[in-house]
Amino acid sequence: MSRDDGKLLATAMGAATAGAALAVMAMKMIDGSKDQSGKGGGESAYNNSGGSVLAYHQGDKRPVRTSVIMNDPSDLHESISHGSMNMKREASDAMLFPHNHEEKMRRRIATRYTIEEENNLGRDSVTVRVPATSANVGPGYDCIGIAVDLWSEVTVSRVPNGDTVGFEITAEGEGAEAMPKDESNYLVVGCKAAFETANKPLPPLKYHVVSRIPYARGLGSSSAAIVAGIVAGLVLAGHRLPCWGSEALLQIAAGIEGHPDNVAPVIYGGIQLGIHNGTRWLTERISNPPGLQCIIFIPDFIGKTSDARGVLDNTVTREEAAFNIGRAAFLVHAFETNNLDNLRWGVQDKLHQPQRGGKLYKYLYPMIEAAEKAGACCAYLSGAGPTVMALTSGAAGDIFAQREKERTDILVAKAMIQCAKDHGVDGKLLVTNVVSEGCRVTHVDPPFSTGEITYRDNI
Repeated sequence: MSRDDGKLLATAMGAATAGAALAVMAMKMIDGSKDQSGKGGGESAYNNSGGSVLAYHQGDKRPVRTSVIMNDPSDLHESISHGSMNMKREASDAMLFPHNHEEKMRRRIATRYTIEEENNLGRDSVTVRVPATSANVGPGYDCIGIAVDLWSEVTVSRVPNGDTVGFEITAEGEGAEAMPKDESNYLVVGCKAAFETANKPLPPLKYHVVSRIPYARGLGSSSAAIVAGIVAGLVLAGHRLPCWGSEALLQIAAGIEGHPDNVAPVIYGGIQLGIHNGTRWLTERISNPPGLQCIIFIPDFIGKTSDARGVLDNTVTREEAAFNIGRAAFLVHAFETNNLDNLRWGVQDKLHQPQRGGKLYKYLYPMIEAAEKAGACCAYLSGAGPTVMALTSGAAGDIFAQREKERTDILVAKAMIQCAKDHGVDGKLLVTNVVSEGCRVTHVDPPFSTGEITYRDNI
């Protein structure tokens, strides 16, 4: 045996000995705590007042090993009693795994006692940027939505002293003339909800909208307005909301909208899958395959959500329900595995697209067929319509520096335009992509940035 082998063997034996000693010490501590608790295996050997680190199932002797967060002083306390060390846990006894982000965040926040009070003061003016969204994506009725790289900006300001106009909504861009200019505007509704949440009265405000999201076309203009109003109101009121474990912003927005398919991607960006668990709204991000592009045909006419919902049946058959369940699962799986060939099967639907295509949008299924035949991964009715969205692949970096033949967006766009002409539908074609970022503040007065800390865009 060489000298190096001897050193390695000695190190291994030392480590094994130390491990065995620690294990014996731990077992003695557990046995000692069992004796002190005076409880057998038929009852819990753990209580909130402090007991064994090892708990037991009711009526069973199998142990429940509660996890310990290393290096977190708020989670585990050490105390010396009768010459021995007892490990005492706080009341929160939930198992903690690597994916338990909300519980980790709760415990992290519990250790923080200082807040930057200056950032909780109300602001005089704020500008918020919000993305367009494409909901349903075929079978994901009222639960799946995609954030699209197409943005509107909203500036909300307190009415200055001496202003004789008071409350006012001004707008420019897409749908500016058709946009409501009174308190029925979702911007105002969202802002009111924010101030109510902050338990503060709503002051007189001025709203200015730079709209790039087509109004009432199935691209989430109402959801964008709701979220923009809430975020602007929170900043003006100087109020912050909890996210981890409650997603309070989502609760307010989905409560106004009635479903999370648009508001979730407006808030968080990306592709979102939202549900209501009986207590609150939940949403999770679905993977966004690289190189995905959105080819969007936007008709010139308005499609009212109320009209689009009015053509739907009040009941569905078992066969229709099973069809959509399978397609929604297939859709999510295709996104998660980057299997883009399966998207065309995943976006198929029987709950709303056939009804809307048959009664409202005669061009829908011919356009879907034309887009897929030209090379699209899939195509579907965006939201309640009338917009049709196709997804293509192959984009790499800036598309204007890439050879067109490596992508299919141009061919798909031309096919969709030709289909619209064949059906006598006027509109425009937009090529963009899925955006991973959601709503964000771009300007605020007074600013959040200080001499020591500068936020993005010097906000």
